[in-house]
Amino acid sequence: MRYPLMFALRQKLHGPKIEDVPAAVDAELSTLNLGSKVRAGDTVAIACGRRPMANYVAIVKAVVDHFKHLEASPFLVPAIGSHGPETTERQREILQDSGINERTVGAEIRWSIETRILGQLPEGVPIHFATQALAADHTFVLNRVNLHPVFHGNVQSGVLEIIAIGLGDLDATQLRVTEGEFSFEDIARAVHKLILKKANLLAGLMIVQSGDQSTARVQAAFPEEFVVKEKAMLNLARKLFPRLPFKFIDILLVDEIGPAFDCLGADLNVIGRKHHAHTAADGEFPQIKTIVYRDLNRISRGNATGIGNAEFVRSRLLQKTEVRVTRLNSLAIGMPTLAATPIDFETDKEILDAALALIGLTPPEKARIAWIRNTSSLLDFECSEPYLEEVQHWKDLSVLGGLHAFDFDPHGNLRDFVIEPA
Repeated sequence: MRYPLMFALRQKLHGPKIEDVPAAVDAELSTLNLGSKVRAGDTVAIACGRRPMANYVAIVKAVVDHFKHLEASPFLVPAIGSHGPETTERQREILQDSGINERTVGAEIRWSIETRILGQLPEGVPIHFATQALAADHTFVLNRVNLHPVFHGNVQSGVLEIIAIGLGDLDATQLRVTEGEFSFEDIARAVHKLILKKANLLAGLMIVQSGDQSTARVQAAFPEEFVVKEKAMLNLARKLFPRLPFKFIDILLVDEIGPAFDCLGADLNVIGRKHHAHTAADGEFPQIKTIVYRDLNRISRGNATGIGNAEFVRSRLLQKTEVRVTRLNSLAIGMPTLAATPIDFETDKEILDAALALIGLTPPEKARIAWIRNTSSLLDFECSEPYLEEVQHWKDLSVLGGLHAFDFDPHGNLRDFVIEPA
């Protein structure tokens, strides 16, 4: 098999960057004048979700410190929701993987998976709310606002998702009750409206990241403003969202997948296939023929949810997969195919030989290949020679070094990561 030559590429990812994140969070919260609503000694439950974000610890600690300055008693509650075998120990693992613990944020974390039903939607879906949050005088929610791998519209990942799914425990099975007539946006707004009447929501903080994974903007809001302000923040997130620069890709190599990058292992907003499991929808960007997952991220704890989106995987990924956890997570998301097992090979060379045989009439040495570390790291990556001429004319792309062959080791494997961080 003849392989294309490869070259390294650097992509300029646009967006603002907040230099002093804790100061920005405190200043934004100060605009709400929460001291007029929170009395000395009041308990404040700060809901933290499962989705990782830049400066997560610094942001949570800044919120904790703000309430301490108001002489309140803040504590954290995990807003994890139904994503598989959730237990208090699993909650600890998820937040700890993001660096969130009592020492780093300076506040107690009250672990519990218990919820209380506050009402129901007209369709009969019960609406839950975390018991630990309801026991506080106030509940404060925070989350990164971003494109969701499944949801569409003006409500995707954000504080409304935290209320409906994180604190509200609304799972995929319940969402399916209303599927076809109502979008997640409709459901999330209905849940928000009910929670405004029945729970103790005080305020929230929305965070948007730049394409280089730095904190771009923070936005504080009262619960009545969540819908309008989250829509504006989502529009900003769309503009800053990092993407692959190529519309057509024959083979995409992804070094690692896992919940650290998305609940589906890899962000489908980056690799496409948001509508179909193994093919891009008409007009979807990018259009990728074959996706290869090479490994499972080290903090995934065996959760390989999303593995079913690939055509090929390295055998080592399957060896690290906890089948029960992966299946339960995939079922909780409502997409059992996410746990389906692709064809696996022991070596990268075997995978490339199989994948190149599927690209049609294009000679293997002319294949369009992109190679990324993960879907959260799109600053530096590698691609094959057929892209070289076109990228030289794009102002936001810079070629790093010259052409080189795939560097296989004696076993037929590539190095684990494309470009080492500086």
